[in-house]
Amino acid sequence: MSPSSTPRLTRRVVFAGAGTAGALAAAAALLPRAQTEAIAPAEPQAGADAKGGYQVTEHVLRYYQTARV
Repeated sequence: MSPSSTPRLTRRVVFAGAGTAGALAAAAALLPRAQTEAIAPAEPQAGADAKGGYQVTEHVLRYYQTARV
């Protein structure tokens, strides 16, 4: 393989990539964010087993809010 056929990473390419990344970051910061509905925590049911089971807590609500696409 000759030295002239290998791709080179030049300053021009690096600065163009950095500029593109900066523009994308600025655009993402300016886009409006989707409004999420507040989910009320579930009331504990009478007679529910105190040993465990699925419980809706603040931590669970926060997870579902951040995992929403």
